[in-house]
Amino acid sequence: MNKIASLYTITWANFAIVAYFGSLFLLNHFKIDALLIGVFRELLTIPFLLAQFVFLGLSGKLLVNQKSNGIFLISVLALTICTVLTVISFF
Repeated sequence: MNKIASLYTITWANFAIVAYFGSLFLLNHFKIDALLIGVFRELLTIPFLLAQFVFLGLSGKLLVNQKSNGIFLISVLALTICTVLTVISFF
């Protein structure tokens, strides 16, 4: 049961990280900027950036060590693409 709970938790954490960076992209693309959005952007970007790498490592470990379902594979793929795009955006 613990393995299922960890798969479930990591799957939704992966989707939350992808949703955060996707929303940052959309807010920047449509040039939506408000004070409250700026505050949350400044407070959450570095923790989500670090969490992105941590959860990518945890997801990779779970992929190797145990059998996973389709939604978990989709979340890992989405997180990998999001990580690559985030790293590329720095250069």
